Amino acid sequence: MVSWQSLTFNELTNHQLFDLLKLRVDVFVVEQNCPYPELDEKDRHPKTHHLMGFQDNKLVACARLLGEGVSYPSVSIGRVATSKAFRGKGAGRALMREAIDHCEALWPGCDIEIGAQEYLKGFYESFGFEATSTMYLEDDIPHIDMKRAGTATE
Repeated sequence: MVSWQSLTFNELTNHQLFDLLKLRVDVFVVEQNCPYPELDEKDRHPKTHHLMGFQDNKLVACARLLGEGVSYPSVSIGRVATSKAFRGKGAGRALMREAIDHCEALWPGCDIEIGAQEYLKGFYESFGFEATSTMYLEDDIPHIDMKRAGTATE
């Protein structure tokens, strides 16, 4: 069973920050063989929340939730990663569902934008995202921008 926690940069412990950055580097830099500046000022922006999924006290999934205007005009989700050992068991689905739910709790009725790796277009469409751009290369990896319309609040 995965337990979820969403914290701002200032709320992270040293160990949580280390585990979060290690997972992201393992996935995006090492596994995808893509040297790029993983650390940026968005991590510690006051409108940023770090969603972390723990199983047996080990970080197995994470995503970065960014408020309006930090990466896109709308709220956005980025740095979506699951540990290699946790994949193939619905981890990505659970992570995205939690990320969307947390965005809706933090910013009710918000539209959500993402820069998705193009091969995951169908995966994100299953959560209601629609492509808003043509393919572009980001760090030599094909990406597309996608957007999910916010749900009306009453």
